[in-house]
Amino acid sequence: MKVLIIEDDQTLAQNLKQVLQKDGFAIDIAVSKENGLIEIEVNEYDCLILDINLPDGSGFDLLRDLRKIKNKTPVIISTARGQIEDRIKGLNLGADDYVAKPVDSNELIARIRAVIRRNNNSVLPIITIGNLVVKPAQHYASINNHPLTLNAKEFAVLEYLAQHGGQIITRTMLMEHIWGSDFETFSNVIDVYIRNLRRKLEKYSQQNLIKTVRGKGYILGHDEQ
Repeated sequence: MKVLIIEDDQTLAQNLKQVLQKDGFAIDIAVSKENGLIEIEVNEYDCLILDINLPDGSGFDLLRDLRKIKNKTPVIISTARGQIEDRIKGLNLGADDYVAKPVDSNELIARIRAVIRRNNNSVLPIITIGNLVVKPAQHYASINNHPLTLNAKEFAVLEYLAQHGGQIITRTMLMEHIWGSDFETFSNVIDVYIRNLRRKLEKYSQQNLIKTVRGKGYILGHDEQ
């Protein structure tokens, strides 16, 4: 899942980025309203973490602009301004949640997952492909009823492939969605994660679930019998 943090406190933004990356999120950072709008225009995000006090305007104005153009990306306002009137204003403008700083990182992660589940129909409660079951909300996956032991990035790769089951997913799509702007175009990291996933899947299944489409990318789907 890909998240944009719109926050002018770069230390705070970098700390939050590291916490979320450890949980498998791909993170981009914008330090101003203008920068945030540019990132949103050129990228697709599953959730925005939005500060109110930005150097070139208000996060409220950014949120208002997004909702005017029918952008429905879930937005969590995270700000030191915790007054009830600010909460009401943010929610009335279309925010999906509102948390006052400082917020516990585990609570914020739970809130991010909750708003994504509520607002993004592409994130299914349970994804089933052949004998593979993926439950994004629980960070759980199994094959032939055997639970898979996956680290955060392995699960993120499998989840993304499962959400687009039957479709060709390019290396660039995986890198941008899971690693955000930090990816290196010629990195072999995707090959490593795909190899690890195949090994773990094949431990409990004879099916070749993750197929390589030469020159294009990868496709997840069960073999037809």
